[in-house]
Amino acid sequence: MLNVRHLLLLTEAAERGSLTAAAEAMGMTTSAASQQMSLLEREAGQPLIERLPRGIRPTPAGSALAERGQAIRRELRAAQADLESFADLDRGTLRLGSFPTASASLLPLALTRFRRQYAEVRIEVRAGVLSELCEMLHTGEVEQALLWDYDWNRLEDPALALTHLLDDPTVLVVPADSPLRTHPSVRLSDLADQEWIIRADNHPVADVLRRSCRQAGFEPRIAYASHDYQEAQAMVAAGLGIALAPRLALTSRRSDVRLLPFASDVPAPTRRILLAHAQTRPTTPPAQAMTRVLRVVAQRFASSGLHRAQLGAVRRG
Repeated sequence: MLNVRHLLLLTEAAERGSLTAAAEAMGMTTSAASQQMSLLEREAGQPLIERLPRGIRPTPAGSALAERGQAIRRELRAAQADLESFADLDRGTLRLGSFPTASASLLPLALTRFRRQYAEVRIEVRAGVLSELCEMLHTGEVEQALLWDYDWNRLEDPALALTHLLDDPTVLVVPADSPLRTHPSVRLSDLADQEWIIRADNHPVADVLRRSCRQAGFEPRIAYASHDYQEAQAMVAAGLGIALAPRLALTSRRSDVRLLPFASDVPAPTRRILLAHAQTRPTTPPAQAMTRVLRVVAQRFASSGLHRAQLGAVRRG
């Protein structure tokens, strides 16, 4: 059987293109790394790296083994994370992943409530985009993560267990003095002549806008590409255009914009807010407690004034 540590050394060397760099990453001398690599090649019965004037290059067999080593390294890191986080509820560390909208709305309330009950549990939060959060779950860098999806990109990963926390509908953001503010509900088809503020950098909400407008029969005219929701609100307030946004993204609403709901038959997408954990790992007591807390907080947003208050304030404004 191949020595796992030798295999991890090969993986590091293949990724870094240098046996010296791999040795440094694994906390050993270059001489020791060279000896271990020779041992691995004897175990494999064939050369695994080509030694170049500067660095190394894996052979085809070496590349195949290095790919196996990446999977093994991921599982070892996940196992270590399990050991570090699996603890009694009154101690230990809970590692969470989140995305910006959730971090600015659901998560602060959940963290406050959790800390009141379990003050001894240390919490670490990692932020990322959807693909990064899923990878963190797979590697064990986080035990739980807040995720999202839409109808057209359902999160279907058999390695992840998903808990549906709430639905987050899309709303229209308009200037405070917009004539649209007096409408009981808005139809996208009536907005074909409007200028739009869109999210930049292929943000998912940019996809929402384009999909929704095309389904309503027109192509949106883009006036500005913003990099966050506060910037988008500012451009709307300045009269540059109107915008679409998930309702949770607007819990910090500017006083000079209004949020309008769409008519019930309008194709304005609703995204799901999800809590995920890896199927293959047991959930720790702190994670189980956080799940209960997030369910309660999500229910507050979904059914009490917190989630509808934004729109109620619109009408009174």
